Amino acid sequence: MKTLIVAATKAELAYFYQHYHLAEDDFIVDKNFDVVISGVGMVATAYALGKHLSGKYHLVINVGIGGTFDKSIALGTLLNITQDTFAELGAQNGDTFLSIAELGFGEEVYHSNNSIAINLPTATAITVNCVSGKESHIKALITRLNPQVESMEGAAVFYACKKENIPCLQVRGISNYVEPRNKANWEIGLAIKNLNNWLISFISEMN
Repeated sequence: MKTLIVAATKAELAYFYQHYHLAEDDFIVDKNFDVVISGVGMVATAYALGKHLSGKYHLVINVGIGGTFDKSIALGTLLNITQDTFAELGAQNGDTFLSIAELGFGEEVYHSNNSIAINLPTATAITVNCVSGKESHIKALITRLNPQVESMEGAAVFYACKKENIPCLQVRGISNYVEPRNKANWEIGLAIKNLNNWLISFISEMN
């Protein structure tokens, strides 16, 4: 049984690739783990997992950067995402948003499913198709869902793992605050470095 590591881009696993001397491929098979670079967004992630996810994996780890709505969380912080929501899956009813659950077509909230204790603070997240950069939209999301973190892939990984009954966890390195877009305020490099250091240590301890 092996671990499957899922990330949207190779840049988010740059130091991990270097540490293990991995080839620059989107699907890596190693002795103790495999790596899938899914591409950005829920659709690309669903396709990649549909192609590679199987019962041979005892754990799926989704890693990547993300933005936080919580200004008390320092940039570069690593968070263990235990709940993730498809924030835009539903219908508009005037000024009201109806979730897919309220419409009676499925679920929008998914959880990590594992018994592994990791020494990181926990957080809730939303998964979106369009990252938030407009103040009115951000306020509406906070009012409706009160999330701490935003990404473009997390809930899709939780969904696939629930369907296949495979334990999973999601760790996000916080690269920015969810606010009107301003790259000058971002700390992508720090978030990626911290994320990779954690992942290298986690994989080493598992093996």
